[in-house]
Amino acid sequence: MSDRELKKGSAELLVLSCLEARPRHGYEIGKLIEARSNRRIQFRIASLYPILCRLEGRGLISGRWIERSGERRRRYYRLTARGRKFLEAERTAWGDFVATINRVVSSTYA
Repeated sequence: MSDRELKKGSAELLVLSCLEARPRHGYEIGKLIEARSNRRIQFRIASLYPILCRLEGRGLISGRWIERSGERRRRYYRLTARGRKFLEAERTAWGDFVATINRVVSSTYA
């Protein structure tokens, strides 16, 4: 599986986890993923916004436009209650998946 496929399969989990602490705008989410992954995972902003729109359409996040003096208008996203429950379930599923893959590829079974 390529890095690109892994990123695509985990994109929603990554985005939702970045919104757990507080609302953020798209560019900030992308930079946070990059920082937390030590630059191993990077999203082009153009590919991040469709993910945000999809999550918003499913009711997992909500967005609102905010204008600040001297800055351009930005859309800030936050987790909804439904999104928090979904994130918790996805984290559990992801942990189980990673543990299973690690058991399969472990040198113990080679």
